[in-house]
Amino acid sequence: MIKRNLNDLLYFVTVAREGSFTRAAALLGVTQSALSQAISGLEARLQIRLLTRTTRSVSPTAAGERLLQAIGHRFDEIDAELEELTEMRDKPAGTVRITCGDHVLRTTLLPKLTPLLLEYPDIKMEFDVNYGFRDIVADRFDAGVRLGDTIDKDMIAMPIGPPIRMAVAASPAYFAEYPEPANPRDLMNHKCINMRMQSGGGLYVWEFERRGHTLNVRVDGQLTFNTSPNIVDAALAGLGVAWLPEEEFAPHIEDGRLVRVLEDWCAPFPGYYLYYPSRRQPSPAFSLVVNALRFTRPRGKKA
Repeated sequence: MIKRNLNDLLYFVTVAREGSFTRAAALLGVTQSALSQAISGLEARLQIRLLTRTTRSVSPTAAGERLLQAIGHRFDEIDAELEELTEMRDKPAGTVRITCGDHVLRTTLLPKLTPLLLEYPDIKMEFDVNYGFRDIVADRFDAGVRLGDTIDKDMIAMPIGPPIRMAVAASPAYFAEYPEPANPRDLMNHKCINMRMQSGGGLYVWEFERRGHTLNVRVDGQLTFNTSPNIVDAALAGLGVAWLPEEEFAPHIEDGRLVRVLEDWCAPFPGYYLYYPSRRQPSPAFSLVVNALRFTRPRGKKA
């Protein structure tokens, strides 16, 4: 029975992890009908239900959870071994999956990885644009990208860019109507553009520091977004004061479409890091990606 059911077991593991026949079928490259029939056949042979199906979700039963815990990691180990076999190829190959935000993907990851992808056509990259704190182990990502001060201590973390400073900015039209803030507390009297955290659902607190003195401000306004490009667009439209990493505002400040304020209250902090779990033998493709993303501080510049 084991020999006959390896595919069915893989199908079960994928559906249980994805919580969806649609997503699992797409990952496996089979039809939803074939996938459903395979799972039903497996349950019939085992004479026990493995998945609870509703119109909106799929989840493992107690028996299904036990089976998933028992065999799921074994398929992961097989995948890892197959990836390591690429060391015997003339050129590294395989897929590297990274979860990250859209801005760092656009400004850092793609520019640094483009030469690598052109040189190694058998390496594939999959990017998951997400602002939440994804569990890269449970969600089967090779790595993630976060700001350095938000990474779990049990992860390997490597800087991929310089320290970051936040910036507070609004359009000239906005500041023609409202006075520029002289102190972060003045922001409480302004229309501010908020960002909602995808993990936890709360609003970001605007953090400031000057000469060792820290100040956190909870702002208010008409607009709240969960992605930074929308915040930039709203600030350009004169709809309020925004707070984002300075590089997101930089071109608009340079051309005069945005005015930066409270610059002396924006101290640098650790920038973006690539993080990943410790692995004994990373695949050649993943090692190349890590080396391509590694940040090298320009000579003569201090941390």
